[in-house]
Amino acid sequence: MTTIAKQYDTLDNAALTRLAAQALATCPQVIAPQIALFCRSENATFQVTDARQRRYALRIHRPDYHQQPEIQSELLWLDALRDAGIEVPAAHTNRDGQQVIPLRTDTGDTRYAVLFDWIAGEVLQSDLSRVAREDFIELGRTTARLHQHSRGWRRPANFRRLRWDHATMTGPDGHWGDWRAAPGLRTADMPLVEETLHQVSAAMQAFGQGPDRFGLIHADLRLTNLMRHQQQTRVIDFDDCGFGWYLHDLAAAVSFVEHHPDAPAWVAGWLEGYQQHCPLTPAEVAIIPSMLIQRRIQLLAWVGSHADTEQARSLGPHWAQESLRLCRRYLDQRGLPVGAE
Repeated sequence: MTTIAKQYDTLDNAALTRLAAQALATCPQVIAPQIALFCRSENATFQVTDARQRRYALRIHRPDYHQQPEIQSELLWLDALRDAGIEVPAAHTNRDGQQVIPLRTDTGDTRYAVLFDWIAGEVLQSDLSRVAREDFIELGRTTARLHQHSRGWRRPANFRRLRWDHATMTGPDGHWGDWRAAPGLRTADMPLVEETLHQVSAAMQAFGQGPDRFGLIHADLRLTNLMRHQQQTRVIDFDDCGFGWYLHDLAAAVSFVEHHPDAPAWVAGWLEGYQQHCPLTPAEVAIIPSMLIQRRIQLLAWVGSHADTEQARSLGPHWAQESLRLCRRYLDQRGLPVGAE
């Protein structure tokens, strides 16, 4: 049986700050650091400024999600992407030559940290009221470049990352938990989701996992993880990267907002940009509805395992019911399962 990963950190800010100081004590290149908690989502990220006014991002990993070899594998892909001219974060080594820095919590548990160069720039778009089709065209283009690299890159033999397939996304022992635990879902609603998953499973099995369709992906490449600096697009937050269907990155692009009235235009923009570099086959176009609804149900699992977080609460009381509406749209084959009624 798959071990369900812990989804977010239960340490308080003071404990996380002590871990950050512990990590930086092993990095002599960071002189007299000033530490400020930048954000807490899945992991904790600190902004670090040293005496030379050089900035860094220090990521403290939550427990029981990635082990040290998996984090190191993420960094190997980042190195390869930078070598290919794609702007992504660069990790530093500490005095022991480690990029993945082991830490000890106050209770004696082992945790890991990574010190990155600070990525300058502005998030491409975070305000839904200002999102334009052009933003998603750029997101699609950037995603295609990652996929081109993934298809051609010879990974090291010891490369290890999570696998994002139908079972690990939507099964009861999935990486993000069980969708049945989502707030707002009633027992009477579950047969609709189960029927949707039955059809999605059949579609995914028929589509297959050939190397042209399934490989190393970002798995969370949304506008919030794309930055612009001096006309240059930069990609951040590879924490969920792993092995999945390439078109899952399209579904991830509209995460949490599949029900938005403008979502069909966003999907169309992404496809326009993506196909400038990676034209899709008819079979790939046909599988897109299943990819989209599979991701939405995966997010039901995420909301269930993150119900106490600010992001989950911000979705509002009707998010689960909107998910059910999209399931009905998928089963009725009324176009893509995105958008309003």
